[in-house]
Amino acid sequence: MMDIEEEIESILYIAREISVYKIPPLKKNEGHRANDWGDLAQPLWKGRLRIIEKSQGVALHFEDAQTGELFAKAEYDPSRPSVEAVLDSSRYFVVRVEDAGKKAYIGLGFAERTDSFDFNVALQDYSKRFRAKLNQEQAEDEPSPHVPTGPKKDYSLKEGQTFSIAIPGRNKLPTTSTLLGSGGSGTSSGGGIPLLPPPPSATKKRG
Repeated sequence: MMDIEEEIESILYIAREISVYKIPPLKKNEGHRANDWGDLAQPLWKGRLRIIEKSQGVALHFEDAQTGELFAKAEYDPSRPSVEAVLDSSRYFVVRVEDAGKKAYIGLGFAERTDSFDFNVALQDYSKRFRAKLNQEQAEDEPSPHVPTGPKKDYSLKEGQTFSIAIPGRNKLPTTSTLLGSGGSGTSSGGGIPLLPPPPSATKKRG
């Protein structure tokens, strides 16, 4: 028996009634206006809209409200959005649809403003999840800042090197200690670092 893997679909949004319009070419970079689409009461097509999320991404499905037959499909990629709001209304949008490598732009209209608002929210929510997942994947690919990227530096003193210790209130008389190697000489019987000399106040007076 062959294993059949079913694709899991999530319905992000459904609009029961939408209108599709044929729109004129965009004039330079002025933006789209629904008033330029002619008589808005006479759309090119009417039906329903569903936003469907699958493992490979999200797509807008323009379907017949009765039969479910697909009229058009638009893939939605937040990195290069295929939906653009018009300048003169909150109920109309321009959608880029692609079929077999061919690209076209259609007008999308909602009967109610609440429908267009929910449509916008659904796309924004998906875009946030998409970017959050993308950022997480990029962070996992980057090396951890806590992992050393090079050899450790040796900060230990070498033979013959000295360091100074300044005692507060005794700036005039800093003391110096020399780290002796195994072949050096010192007053300490154990070798290594000799004892610091006593402070000036403890020096015996010669008499």
